[in-house]
Amino acid sequence: MTKSFSRPPAGLPDPDTLLAFLREAGTAEKTDIARHFGLKGHERRMLREMIRELEAAGRLGKRGRKGFAEVGALPPVGVADVSERDSDGDLYVRLVEASEDAPHAVLVPDKTGKTGPAVGLGARVLAKFERGPDGWEARIIKVLDTDTNRVLGVIRKSNREVRVEPVDRRSKDVLFVPPAQAGSLKDGDLVFASIEKGDHRYGPKRGKILEIIGREDDPRAASLIAIAANKVPMGFSEAVEKEAEDQELPSLKGREDLRDLPLITIDPADARDHDDAVYAMRDDDPKNPDGWVVWVAIADVAAYVRPGTNLDREARDKGNSTYFPDRVEPMLPERLSNGLCSLKEGENRACMAVRMIFDKDGRKTGHRFVRGLMRSHAKLSYEQAQGAIDGQPDDTTGPIMDAILTPLWAAYHTMLKGRLKRSPLAIESPERRIRMTPDGQIASIEPRVSLEAHRLIEEMMIQANVCAAQTLEQKRTPLIYRVHETPSQEKTFNLADFLQTIGKPWDKGQAPTTKRLNALLDETRDGPHAEVVNEVVLRSQMQAIYSPDNIGHFGLNLDKYAHFTSPIRRYSDLIVHRGLIRALNLGKDGLTDREIAELPAIAEQVTQTERRSMAAERAAMDRYMAAFLSERVGATFTGRITGVTRFGLFIRLDETGADGLVPVSSLGGEYFHHDDKAHALVGEHSGQRWTLGRNVEVKLQEATPITGGLMFEMLSDPAPRDPSAPAPRLGVRARSPGGNGFPKRGANRPGGPKPPKGGRGGKPSGGLKGVRKGKRK
Repeated sequence: MTKSFSRPPAGLPDPDTLLAFLREAGTAEKTDIARHFGLKGHERRMLREMIRELEAAGRLGKRGRKGFAEVGALPPVGVADVSERDSDGDLYVRLVEASEDAPHAVLVPDKTGKTGPAVGLGARVLAKFERGPDGWEARIIKVLDTDTNRVLGVIRKSNREVRVEPVDRRSKDVLFVPPAQAGSLKDGDLVFASIEKGDHRYGPKRGKILEIIGREDDPRAASLIAIAANKVPMGFSEAVEKEAEDQELPSLKGREDLRDLPLITIDPADARDHDDAVYAMRDDDPKNPDGWVVWVAIADVAAYVRPGTNLDREARDKGNSTYFPDRVEPMLPERLSNGLCSLKEGENRACMAVRMIFDKDGRKTGHRFVRGLMRSHAKLSYEQAQGAIDGQPDDTTGPIMDAILTPLWAAYHTMLKGRLKRSPLAIESPERRIRMTPDGQIASIEPRVSLEAHRLIEEMMIQANVCAAQTLEQKRTPLIYRVHETPSQEKTFNLADFLQTIGKPWDKGQAPTTKRLNALLDETRDGPHAEVVNEVVLRSQMQAIYSPDNIGHFGLNLDKYAHFTSPIRRYSDLIVHRGLIRALNLGKDGLTDREIAELPAIAEQVTQTERRSMAAERAAMDRYMAAFLSERVGATFTGRITGVTRFGLFIRLDETGADGLVPVSSLGGEYFHHDDKAHALVGEHSGQRWTLGRNVEVKLQEATPITGGLMFEMLSDPAPRDPSAPAPRLGVRARSPGGNGFPKRGANRPGGPKPPKGGRGGKPSGGLKGVRKGKRK
């Protein structure tokens, strides 16, 4: 259970008071500490200095990316690796993200005596930490990774050997398969293999085939690889499928009858499940002239997935559904996700609904939640709904225009006034959609069109989520928030440094707000730097997470926010539903005391499963893109530089949105310095520049569907030297692919100087300061 602390008097604490707070909290970030002690402005700067001094004095240690703890302390819950086994066979874990002071903790059974899942050295676990009589103890909440020795690869056979080539672009381990195992393998098989341990210290690594999971030429290979590589759970156990099949639609008992309320669903045209429905009408309260009542009804998943059941355990393990162009790995079995929990047109469905009231200025003035029984009056696609509003109704939308669609849009336009006043971050992030043929081939890759219908549903869902967080806080019921931190000082300074290079002033001392960032985006929207400013502002943002502690949502500019609207596909939303059932006495299937105690662990887990799914979805998209472009090697494309690193330029193609690399070794015959503040590669001698956001033309040199890799050759010329920029610093530097800062022998060097004779960087051989032949100082 999250600890509560009495609020101290405002003012900078002394070091001992700060350490006492951390001792009780376990771990905290600077923003948490400042908020606890009520620090603002100058006091926050003094706090940062105090933390630096305590860290330098060895009294504070890092925990994670931004957290701090008293030296030798551990957080209540954290991700750790099983790192040691002592002579008695006890296993010890160590935090994954921590400084050297973080102690090891011995794995012990839980309070009931259960040892939990079996783990070995190298496994990654989510653990609960406590101080024991003999030191720190760890109890496993969940095993996150037990397959550190497994390699996912594709079989390559030749007359002389059989090898496993990894599908992960970052892996360099090619495994050779012993002849005894090679007989049944075919070229192109997708396999899991383990790295064989043995006495062979030199030469190629040997692999043992564990499982054949498919073929690389299978149209579904991209999704299969992404699922397997990211360990996304597939399918359901027999016990879970049986539990799902045994569920029945709840009766009206204990529910409000909403079946006459003309709620409708608006979803993508190819949606298989429908978990939200909406309706709006004029408020007839004379005290709220020109106001609106907006209903949002959500599938009542908590009625079927109850705490402690097999359904609940597997849903929590999955954390969320994972979506690919050709398939979905759902969080719940189809009997629920596409059946009882899908708000199908004309069918009775259990729901959790919120009735919201907005005044004429779009300000929400009240709301209430009900547990109801509803019946969807229409199933529309976004395109259908938008077409009707734009004057092109069809047989479905025509009859409901006046009664449902027109009021819905009028209510949204009123809500929009409140949204504009709130000024959430308005970053434009274009998405691409892969269309598949029935036999699994890629038909096309095209931009997703953003319609007003999308924004209508988004705003109504956001307001419903706000209502959930507000109600649970008012009822003093713990919950999992969706939180998004303010950009860090480092990210804000990086943004300011970049804006300086394009002549846009940005006061580093002024706190970043969504209104400031939106003003910047508006000022540059029609100019030559619009896309790159949008990209850099996006990169300045922190990653949203789930947490039982509320710090607000920066991007949406909201003080309280929780996910409530998608319990079919997100476990976090199911927890919020259970919290509302408990808080409002809506049934006996609400949040349990045990779940409340585990909220920190659940929040950590669903954050991790969300990132796992995002990584898998992104990896599958990359592989589908590479497969689509593999027949166009040698073709030229226009694109934009979306990433600048010391090893090359990342290019995003205009046509498909695919990303690939131009290696620095192919850019010319001189060493290129990476200017991280200007997001540029700068030629050491010529001063020519490759900058973020620039439009370029490239040739596709290589497309590798199995890894999703694309390699380009740059056809455009670099920008000339910037006379106002400082000259690159010459001197000793790390070796490049060519070994001396220059391309490999024979590489194209258009317009650049030839490598100097002698040593690296133009120094004569043996002339490096402090280095003599055969000896090193």
